[in-house]
Amino acid sequence: MHQAISTIFVAPPVEQQLRTFAKPLRTLLARRLHALRTSPRPPGVTKLEGLDHLYRIRESGYRIVYAIREQDLIVLTIKSGTRMDRRTES
Repeated sequence: MHQAISTIFVAPPVEQQLRTFAKPLRTLLARRLHALRTSPRPPGVTKLEGLDHLYRIRESGYRIVYAIREQDLIVLTIKSGTRMDRRTES
């Protein structure tokens, strides 16, 4: 059984990025992040290969990459779209 997360840290670049999002999207992503406190490895989470403690979840077309260290969760990045989307834009 996994322990609940006591603290969520958001990297400064992610904080800045969140401020640029429209309020409904910001609220949706914030709710998703807060839900990770009780379920840090929810259904649909992907553990990133080769990197200890790194996970990815998807929410409304965004990928959220985070690390779990003991009882802390650290949000490292929020990216829009998928890799396939970025490849076709070139």
